[in-house]
Amino acid sequence: RNSDDFEAQVGRKLVLCPTCGTANVKKGLMAPAVSTSRKREAISSAMEADIQSAPQEAAGDASGASPAVQNQAPMQQSALLPTDMRQKEIIEALRVVRAKMIENSENVGQDFAEEARKIHYGEAEERNIYGQTTPKDAEDLIDEGISVLPLPELPEEKN
Repeated sequence: RNSDDFEAQVGRKLVLCPTCGTANVKKGLMAPAVSTSRKREAISSAMEADIQSAPQEAAGDASGASPAVQNQAPMQQSALLPTDMRQKEIIEALRVVRAKMIENSENVGQDFAEEARKIHYGEAEERNIYGQTTPKDAEDLIDEGISVLPLPELPEEKN
């Protein structure tokens, strides 16, 4: 959520590189993703090119490569399109995961930490729960050996 949370998680080795798995992760400067008319035109042109070449790719080639492998080459021509498409795929996957977690869990609201402790120590029925808690309470739960996992945050929740 913020720099303090990041630093705390990095200090506890909870942040891992998704590519190599190392816990040696540091913050870096990033350019903001500002949507400009040039960027929209570039994406639109790249999408049109992909659509026009799709019939040829769907037919396959003599190499025997699958259509999925063949479709990777045109996407790499545009530096903007793969990231945008990959981000959409990841966000959609997070939506599915989050929906499954909520569907198969009970919302205990602000009583999350208390209820998690009751379940862990056998004072309440064992079940999947979700709710709200403070970062400090979540850290205390982890220190007690109680497994907790934050629900994935989706971009529309921040708007």
